[in-house]
Amino acid sequence: MSVTAPANPSAPTQAFTAPRSVRWLDQLATFRAVLARDLFVTGRELGAFLAQVFIQPLFMLLIFGKVLGELGYASNDFANVLLPGVIALNAFLIGLENTALPLVMDFSFTREIEDRLLSPLAIPLVAFEKIVFGAIRGTIAGLVLIPIGMLMLGVSWPVLTALKVIVVLAAGALVGAALGLTFGTLVPPHRIQIMFTVIMTPLMFTGATQFPLRALDSLPWFQVICAVNPLTYVSEATRSLVAPPGVESVPLWLCLTVLAGVFVVATAIGTRGFLRRSMD
Repeated sequence: MSVTAPANPSAPTQAFTAPRSVRWLDQLATFRAVLARDLFVTGRELGAFLAQVFIQPLFMLLIFGKVLGELGYASNDFANVLLPGVIALNAFLIGLENTALPLVMDFSFTREIEDRLLSPLAIPLVAFEKIVFGAIRGTIAGLVLIPIGMLMLGVSWPVLTALKVIVVLAAGALVGAALGLTFGTLVPPHRIQIMFTVIMTPLMFTGATQFPLRALDSLPWFQVICAVNPLTYVSEATRSLVAPPGVESVPLWLCLTVLAGVFVVATAIGTRGFLRRSMD
């Protein structure tokens, strides 16, 4: 009879641990797959997305830029001030709305977020994917409005500024999406409509979309209010790239610095709220 020697209990057990770089590559692949799925769904809902993108800003350009100009209540130069502001507004708000509203639906009604939380993706990356997806939609919303606004108002921009404008709109959409993550995770679902009513209107009309910030020197109290609004720096950054020399704008470097700071703070707060909601 043969006897098998017992295993040495003091022998070290070896467990295979994947290198950190491999784990991050897996996370990145999952991140891309989730983002690609969301973009595919956007393609299937293209009609609703385009309606969201075009209706409000086109009416703003029509009334403020075209009708008031034809009636003599606005100067011809006003179009050069208005168009970059409305485009910045569109990128910012679409990024915010397309992050906040789906989050409210996912966490309260459809519970679709549970599928994301069960995927092999770290929870903070699930939150960041929401920001990136909202920012992509916001950037597209800003870019598709440019040629239509130019034709409507008879405005032309230097071709050499195209890449810089894309970068600024992407930065503005990222900030809007980060704020959308914050609002979508901190505001209770039954109060989200009130939140949009209370927050959206002040954001739109204090974001320097219809006027340059530096033109408010005679109204310092209102200038301070506008300076607190992150949208102001998206509008001013866009305007600094394409407006004629006579239009004074906040320097581009200062606008991007403020936007970077707001993005970091809003992403941190929004991610913390996302982690809290995902544990409920």
